[in-house]
Amino acid sequence: MTDAQETAADTSLRTTGGAPPDDVAPAPIPLLEPREGIPPVVASDDALARVVAAFAAGTGPVAVDAERASGYRYGQRAYLVQLRRDGAGSALIDPVGCPDLTSLGEALRGSEWILHAATQDLPCLREIGMTPTELFDTELAGRLAGFPRVGLGAMVENVLGYALEKGHSAVDWSTRPLPDPWLRYAALDVELLIDLRNALEEELERQGKLEWAQEEFDAIASAPPAPPRKDPWRRTSGMHKVRRRRQMAVVRELWNARDQVAQRRDISPGKVLGDGAIIEAALSLPPNTQALTTLPGFGHRMGRRQLEQWQAAIDRAKALPEAELPQPGQPLLGPPPPRSWADKDPAAAARLSAARTAVSELAERLHMPQENLITPDTVRRVCWEPPKNPTPDAVEDALTTYGARRWQIEQVAPLLLHALTSATA
Repeated sequence: MTDAQETAADTSLRTTGGAPPDDVAPAPIPLLEPREGIPPVVASDDALARVVAAFAAGTGPVAVDAERASGYRYGQRAYLVQLRRDGAGSALIDPVGCPDLTSLGEALRGSEWILHAATQDLPCLREIGMTPTELFDTELAGRLAGFPRVGLGAMVENVLGYALEKGHSAVDWSTRPLPDPWLRYAALDVELLIDLRNALEEELERQGKLEWAQEEFDAIASAPPAPPRKDPWRRTSGMHKVRRRRQMAVVRELWNARDQVAQRRDISPGKVLGDGAIIEAALSLPPNTQALTTLPGFGHRMGRRQLEQWQAAIDRAKALPEAELPQPGQPLLGPPPPRSWADKDPAAAARLSAARTAVSELAERLHMPQENLITPDTVRRVCWEPPKNPTPDAVEDALTTYGARRWQIEQVAPLLLHALTSATA
């Protein structure tokens, strides 16, 4: 009997009330408690060793999830790791008490990990020593299978017929001790991941997309960690309002000062100083703290020492020589924005229009989002700088260079070849 079948058989997990009429689709069954109850939180080496042994002895794939404290703490570290495996049950591990989970990662090496939206959790799992060699992403599987809503709750409801309570998704997971309702929510997030994976595998097989999905999963598992973002201060919300280089320098100085404070205090940068306040200061260039206090985000609740540190950052930017001011924008590493193509290169604009139409139509026929069929950036790059001799092999080589998977190349290369040749004919 599968997890889902056992859950359905356990009437204590259902709401009270009679069954719906036969001519009405049954309402989803709320999952109110984990099958074995809320697991104890693992926060010691001895308890972790027992979990490692249990999961090493388990069978089949491993459901994995992680909770972060986004918006509350600095960075994206994991504050709770949830796992479930046949033969081992569920486990909740506290990475604060057990900051190194390398032993668990090694015990699970070679096993398939099931994650929902894997790219969100893999960086924080990697930080604590857990990196899968093989994975199944239930969110990505849902996209490829054509489900319109691919959040975990929607997928569990639409595929398995159960309702997950999602009220604690945005809480501060760095809180200690974690309240029981939060732990219940966390345990339920992995309760049916194995069943969801199995159902989605069957659906992908039925649609002839299982090999495509496996290529995508392998690409995620083998991808190296993302490099640090260059000039992250340029992503400050509202940056489009800042035009002058001196103002950009103010944004940079305030962003860096805020980041240092946030890191030192282990608090989300947005709780130290809002992006809106940074932009207002850059646009106004206040001469002193008195003028600074009149700007939104620097009100009377801010202490004098804080105001002085922000004014000091502004003054540093104002004192920089011209040669040290930031440039107006980052150099483009790829094609220009498509809206400018008609003026810059009408032939390229025609190629892009034909390619976009063909890709959109194919994605609709395959019942999947266009960006999962092929990334828009890849289409733009191929259309902006097409092969000098656009043969099938040349187009396939270009797609490979830009990171397209084999299945994507098989589906899209003929369309792009036709767009490149017909638009220039």
